[in-house]
Amino acid sequence: MSDLNVRPATPADRGAILSILEPIVRAGETYTLPSDWSGDAILDYWMAPAHRVLVAESGGRVLGTCYIRPNQLGGGAHVANAGYATHADATGRGVARAMAKRSFDVAREAGFTAMQFNFVVASNERAIALWRSFGFAEVGRLPEAFRHPRLGLVDALVMHRML
Repeated sequence: MSDLNVRPATPADRGAILSILEPIVRAGETYTLPSDWSGDAILDYWMAPAHRVLVAESGGRVLGTCYIRPNQLGGGAHVANAGYATHADATGRGVARAMAKRSFDVAREAGFTAMQFNFVVASNERAIALWRSFGFAEVGRLPEAFRHPRLGLVDALVMHRML
């Protein structure tokens, strides 16, 4: 998408962000968030004060969102963690790729030296392919760590790359 802009989220983006996140959380297939959380709880989690939240927009419409935060506190605070979500009707259009590229820049600018995803659900093949295309390596596998609502118990991956 040539007109895609990835920018910091503002309070005015809350409704658009929730419209992306709520169906994903309710489906319970990729995030370890309670599927019965209220919209306010979902937004409180995503837009927590420690998160740098971005949105991807095209033509004034928010198509995706991501956050960047420290993976750990103290001695592990130089490693970033992030979460990404794309609107269902915008998948396959480069939104997640654009957010990932921008999030790496934001993470570097914030002083992070690496990024780690602690819990990538192994059945989320699109996400895994995207992260591998950016040089993320699988550094751990957690057997049957995620209770998928359709597939039952599936593995979760720990993925890492230097920034």
